[in-house]
Amino acid sequence: MQAPLSLEIVPVTSFGQNCSILWDPATRHAVVVDPGGDVPRIMTFITEKNLSVEAIWLTHGHLDHAGGADALRHELSARQGAVVPVIGPDRADEPLLSSIPRQAALFGLTGLESVKPDRFVSHGDVLEAMGHRFEVRHVPGHTPGHVVFYDPASRFAFVGDTLFQGGVGRTDFPYGDHDQLIAAIRTQLLPLDDDVTILPGHGPATTIGAERKGNPFLA
Repeated sequence: MQAPLSLEIVPVTSFGQNCSILWDPATRHAVVVDPGGDVPRIMTFITEKNLSVEAIWLTHGHLDHAGGADALRHELSARQGAVVPVIGPDRADEPLLSSIPRQAALFGLTGLESVKPDRFVSHGDVLEAMGHRFEVRHVPGHTPGHVVFYDPASRFAFVGDTLFQGGVGRTDFPYGDHDQLIAAIRTQLLPLDDDVTILPGHGPATTIGAERKGNPFLA
């Protein structure tokens, strides 16, 4: 039987992005998902809980999800004495990951950095962490390389900016595609069971069942 994991949401940046810290209470091993910024706040929590971070996972390349990843990688690697890899998203988001300061400047933000992942992921990959297996699912439309991380055993998924409580991700970018996003949600997320909990990049957690029933974008 897999050990239950603990989860802490650390809101980061002026966008209120849900940086997620997932850890095993027994081993104190952890992963950090989408550290978009405010790295000192993230590090404070990790230090207070005495966590050993195995990896940093990115759902996509937007500044509020990836802008703190490089700094956090350096901080954690120095603290733990070994490289903490940045994993994800799909390689299609590489242009976004390499242009984060330019993205930030459009919003008058500073201190956010581009990041080069140690490993890109592809649809169908499986990431193993803390005794759990997370399926990688490619859900493009918000960005070309957006992925989600789904743990079938825990019935839980990090879905980034694909599906929200009562909404879906923005697609009003030059590279956005609303029809592609809706199609990807329908093929990659809605087939999951109703009781699967999803944690979006912004706002509260919800379930597949609740969104299947009440999300107006999926009617």
